[in-house]
Amino acid sequence: MHRAGAAQPSFRVPAETTRAARSFFLSRWRAAVGFSEKGYAVVAVSAPGALPPLHPLHAILLAFPFPLFLGALLSDVAYGRSFELQWANFSSWLIAGGLLVGAFAVIWALVDLLRGGRAHRGRLALYFAVLLAMWVLGFINALVHAKDAWATMPEGLYLSVVTTVLAVAAAWMGYSRSRPGKAT
Repeated sequence: MHRAGAAQPSFRVPAETTRAARSFFLSRWRAAVGFSEKGYAVVAVSAPGALPPLHPLHAILLAFPFPLFLGALLSDVAYGRSFELQWANFSSWLIAGGLLVGAFAVIWALVDLLRGGRAHRGRLALYFAVLLAMWVLGFINALVHAKDAWATMPEGLYLSVVTTVLAVAAAWMGYSRSRPGKAT
C-alpha cells in the first residue's frame, strides 16, 4: 500500500515489445493447435495408459512393508537355523509393523481405485489386489507367528517368503507408475 504522495513504481512494458511478444506467442499457439489462415483444426488427444504418479505420502507408506516383511523373513531364517526364540519375537514385531503401515497403503490404493478413471481401473485394481493379498497373507502370517515359536516353522517361513514377494510386487507396481512426460 502506497501513500498518496509517494511515487508509484512503473511496471509498464513498451507497446512495441508487448506487440512483438504477443505476435510471437500467438504464432506458436496457432502452430500448436493447428490454426491456419483458412480456418481452425481441433484435435483432442488422450493418453489412457498414463497413470498419475504416486502421491508422496502414498509413496512413503508403500516404502515400509517391503523392508519390514523382508526383515521378518530374514529373522525367520535366523530362527530356523539357530532356534533362538528372540528371532521369532523379532519376526512377529516386524510383521506387525508391516501390517500397520501396509494397511494405510491398502486404504490409499482403494481410494485411488475408487477415484480413478475408467481407463486406469484395470491397473489400479491389480495394484490394489496385490497390496490386499500382501496384507491378508501378512495377517495370516502374524497369526501363525502368534503361536509357540516351535510351532511356527516351516509354515511361518513359507508365509514370510510369499508376503515378501507380494510386497516387492506391490512396491514395483506402485513405483513404476508413469512419470510426467513418459508413457507406459
